[in-house]
Formats: sequence, structure tokens, C-alpha cells
Amino acid sequence: MEELAKEAGIPVRTLRFYRERGLIAPPRREGRIAWYDNHHLARLRTIAGLLERGHTLTGIADLARTFESGRDVAEVLGLGEPTEETPVRLTPEQLADHFEGEVTPENLATALDLGYLATDGDEIVHISRRLLEVSAELVRGGVPLSTVLSAGRRVREHADALADLFVQVLQAHTTETEPPRLRPLARAVVDAELSMALDRRLRRGDGTRPKPSEPKTSEP
Repeated sequence: MEELAKEAGIPVRTLRFYRERGLIAPPRREGRIAWYDNHHLARLRTIAGLLERGHTLTGIADLARTFESGRDVAEVLGLGEPTEETPVRLTPEQLADHFEGEVTPENLATALDLGYLATDGDEIVHISRRLLEVSAELVRGGVPLSTVLSAGRRVREHADALADLFVQVLQAHTTETEPPRLRPLARAVVDAELSMALDRRLRRGDGTRPKPSEPKTSEP
């Protein structure tokens, strides 16, 4: 314990406190000897980094429990499955920097449930660099991360339906399991239709954004 505390740059009493709070895992024991390893050191450095970013020990403990109950990277990404997305490896501190003040246990649990995030040892893996960058940009623009994740769940439902449509149409007229033109054609159609749909939505009637509908009231 003294060696680990020295390596992490913290007092032994602080390390004992973290142990009591369940912030780090128990050591591996061989008789009367307790062995700590690089995973314990990485967790201590993560705790220090998150404390510097304003997280409380209670919040860090909640985040740790949420991650430990999440799926690992092999389960989320799937081994050997085709993908055009680039996964991104992050430390917990880097994730906190992407979504300053928005990395809560609730948001983390939602992201894990959606499969946006997975764990790989002491690292976090985001399944898509593009989604990570867009999500961070929306949060920096003032959209709460919880809203971004909720919208992402709804977008996924529509995306799954669109993918089913394109696969059915093309596979009905080809014997290939994945026609080589499937992805670029599907992207082109969806991009064009979405662009026109945004035009219709944002320029409805007088060229301004549509106003929320007023609640209906009954006349006396």
C-alpha cells in the first residue's frame, strides 16, 4: 500500500480512505502479502484527474460502479463485423473533458446501454469518432447530453428502419449478401432526403422556424 501511494503521489491515509469507499478494488492477496498492480494505479490517477475537473468522490464512485456494470468492447463492437466507423479510445478524464459537467452516472448508463461506450480494461472506447465529435459539439452549443442521447436513441430507431429498407430492396435483386454499392447509395439517398426535409421544416410557410403549437383550450 505504501508503494502504491508513493507511486500515485498521495498519502497512505488517502489510499486507505479510497479503499474504504470502494473507489479502488481490493488487492490480490498471497498469504499476508497484498499485491497492487497497474490497474490500481490507473484508477488512482483517474480519481485524481476527475477530482481536478470538479467531480466529487461520491460522483466518481457512482461513475465507477456504472462502468463496471457496463459491457466490454468486444461485446459492443462485435468481432469481425463490417464497419466504417472508427472507434476512439479515451481515458475517463478525456471523456470528462469532451462533455464537461455532463458526464453523470445517468448519462453514462444511457451511453453504455446504447452501445456508444464500452470498457476495455482501464480505457473507455467510443464506437464512433464521428458520433463523439458531433455529440461534443452539440453539448458545447448548449444542448444537454441527456437530450443528445435521447435524440440518438430515436435516430437509431429510424436508421434501423432505413437500413432494413435498403437491404431488402437491393438484396431482392442481387445474390450478394452485402452489395458493394449498398452503403454509398444508402448514404446518398438519406443525405439528400434529410437535407430536403430540413429545408421544409425550417422554411415552412414564411421562411422561419415553426413555432410550437399553442395548447388548445375549451371555450366557456
